[in-house]
Amino acid sequence: MRRAFFKATAALAAAGLSAKAMAQGGAATQAKGGNQVKVVYQMSEGLDQAVRMMSNLRNHLNGAPGTKIVVVAFGYGIDFLLEGAKDSRGNAFDAPVAALAADGIEFRACGNTLAARRISPSSLLLEAKVVPAGVVEVANLQFNEGYAYIKP
Repeated sequence: MRRAFFKATAALAAAGLSAKAMAQGGAATQAKGGNQVKVVYQMSEGLDQAVRMMSNLRNHLNGAPGTKIVVVAFGYGIDFLLEGAKDSRGNAFDAPVAALAADGIEFRACGNTLAARRISPSSLLLEAKVVPAGVVEVANLQFNEGYAYIKP
């Protein structure tokens, strides 16, 4: 068993993968055919869901650092992207969102939700990009762009 492991490790090293990338699950960020793994997280339920999602996002990046992640928020799911939003313990979302965005995660907010709830796009955190319709964005990312779907 150990010999098989060492043979596989040597073969991967010969293929140009570093031990660090293997240890961090670098291969896990590659889909079949060598494409980057892409994931869309759906946020639609409010601040409690956002707290869970923020933890999921950090864990996802730690476990698979090269994953392309897009968060699409609509309905009450946009609340964490509003300036001054805080969880039930009084922790603000702005710094964690900024840190995750700096790590490559994209945050998209539903324009239909903003209009329906009479929320100005200027009330959103700077990291949030407005898209016309959140549900359409999720469907497009899945069907047309090959994103896996996660709802925390």
